[in-house]
Amino acid sequence: MDIRINDLSIGYDTRQPVARHLSAEVPGGRLTCLLGRNGAGKTTLLKTLTGALPPLAGTITIGSDNLRQLSRRQRAQRLSIVTTERLDLQRLTVRDVVALGRHPYTGLLGTLTAQDKAIVDEALHQVGITPLARRDIALLSDGERQKVLIAKALAQQTPVIILDEPTAFLDHPSRCDLFALLRHLAQDGGKTILLSTHDWELAAQYAHRFLMLDEAGLKETRKLPANEPADSGNIHPQDW
Repeated sequence: MDIRINDLSIGYDTRQPVARHLSAEVPGGRLTCLLGRNGAGKTTLLKTLTGALPPLAGTITIGSDNLRQLSRRQRAQRLSIVTTERLDLQRLTVRDVVALGRHPYTGLLGTLTAQDKAIVDEALHQVGITPLARRDIALLSDGERQKVLIAKALAQQTPVIILDEPTAFLDHPSRCDLFALLRHLAQDGGKTILLSTHDWELAAQYAHRFLMLDEAGLKETRKLPANEPADSGNIHPQDW
């Protein structure tokens, strides 16, 4: 399911947009990395793409649907988001949090069916946190909590997953594992995955596509800027 961005302006005030006239396509079956310097507006763009922040102008289309015309429940069935913001998830186990990803499908009572429970188990397994399932999430490290939120997004079973700096609290082996997992989910699972990252080196190794957000707007790029800490030779041109 593709995401299409057309002449989009983003920000909190129409008199002073964070960025304007942004146009791009994020295709299904690909891991796309959103790159840019601090303050470029990456988080603002991702919030706008998920519907958490209304666009100042322009349109966002997911598949054949205009994002602004979708209900909250419909959005939750099409896209999930993982952020680095600390959520108030006290007195919940890891399994409880991951199971929240099933909320768009369980109805008002939130009762999990056997199928829902199997989906939660699979999400825990995919991220490698099955041994933590009964742990209180308040007792986890930042890196472990981040993995739990990624598992929650997987349990939501949306065709689109958007992640804002998902590797921020992870050690290097865990960052590699996460990028490999996201590439697998996109390439073999057919998901549309867009993530912002400062980890240019791993992005170069694992991403299929790059979008660069800067003063000139949003554009697809095949080569990372030479002054960034990345080896552009690791980009796989056969995937473009």
